[in-house]
Amino acid sequence: MQPGDRVRVERGGVTNEGVLLPSTTRDHLVVKLDGGYNVGIDREEADVEVLESGVREVDPAADDDDGGDDASEITFDEDLPTVSLISTGGTIASTVDYRTGAVTAQFDAEDVLRAVPELAGRANYRGRVVANILSENMEPSIWRDLADAVAEEIEAGADGVVVMHGTDTMQYSASALSFMLDSPVPVVFTGSQRSADRPSSDNVMNAVCAVEAAKADHAETLVCMHASPSDDACALHRGTRVRKNHTSRRDAFETVGAAPLGVIDYEAAAEAGAEGDAAEAAIEWNREPTARGSAERSVDLAPDLDGDVELVKFTPGMDPAAWEYLDDKDGVVIEGTGLGHVHTDLIPRIEALVDGGTVVAMTSQCLDGRVCDRVYDTGRDLLDAGVVEAGDTLPGTAKVKLMWALANRSDPAEAMGRDLAGELTEESQPWR
Repeated sequence: MQPGDRVRVERGGVTNEGVLLPSTTRDHLVVKLDGGYNVGIDREEADVEVLESGVREVDPAADDDDGGDDASEITFDEDLPTVSLISTGGTIASTVDYRTGAVTAQFDAEDVLRAVPELAGRANYRGRVVANILSENMEPSIWRDLADAVAEEIEAGADGVVVMHGTDTMQYSASALSFMLDSPVPVVFTGSQRSADRPSSDNVMNAVCAVEAAKADHAETLVCMHASPSDDACALHRGTRVRKNHTSRRDAFETVGAAPLGVIDYEAAAEAGAEGDAAEAAIEWNREPTARGSAERSVDLAPDLDGDVELVKFTPGMDPAAWEYLDDKDGVVIEGTGLGHVHTDLIPRIEALVDGGTVVAMTSQCLDGRVCDRVYDTGRDLLDAGVVEAGDTLPGTAKVKLMWALANRSDPAEAMGRDLAGELTEESQPWR
């Protein structure tokens, strides 16, 4: 019995039939079913029958137990641009732990090159691991490490950077780097909603489109993910205006209040390969992107963050005592209702926060529109209490922005009402 054989496996009254795959542990068999999914089975309790030998060619180097060489061979072509792949973990760089059946972040950046052979020939790659976590474990200290790593890669000659990241908190990390970095080249976040072992995985398409976006002629910090449920295009969202709006759909990410900054056609991107002009032609920009910088690749880096900031959501009937933990915070972002409101009974507590030196910024729970606390009495009372209107900045982005502004601006309250990285419109006008 060897990887590549077609087998029938019986265990506990359940029969599975498919192609035997390499396994990272001797305790489990991994079988690819005809429907495309992989299944892990306890080897000791399984009854295995080989139906046909060698039905699929499987690289034995992929099997750790076979002693294969895990090193990636990455060749350099001076005619190709250089793209740095920075891994933080997440589903795009994950595998299935067949002991538990859970998806775990295990791959480094070079493993992604092996897992997505479609990336070959598109660029010269440098791989770098900043973290190897599931994105719910992301922290501001890792944002600082990530910003430092991106800056170092650009200054070392990278023509673009792709950050592989878990989708759950990708919008926060993309916002953080949007404020921390003034980059002369593209910085493109991407991930996948579904792991590589699933037939509906979006990892290949997202990775290919992200690399092509990183080669294109702009200097935006973007999130590149599926634009629709189909494998037709990826949307390019500005890092400060994007939100994950679905738990599991492949097109979970949306630019709030507008069309995405651009869309990249997958077929055209896939065919582009090393042709830079063809890759650029695959992108249709809905708005003019920030232009690439000079060849010197100087990066303005401001990685300091004030971690003593909280985002709090107002809900009807909440106990004012629930806000006691906000005392002495350096900054608080409130998700208010509608135009930016909270219960009248909370206003004295907010005023006390401001009087104590806390910067309090107001955002809205509504997905579209902007805060305007000059319409109703409650809003005017909030302004009198010292609350800063954050316009149409998304609440999560506002938290990251306030963390950055407290550490980098002499007047962080003033900065919260002003556009710094494409996060808000300064006038009440529709997003294009």
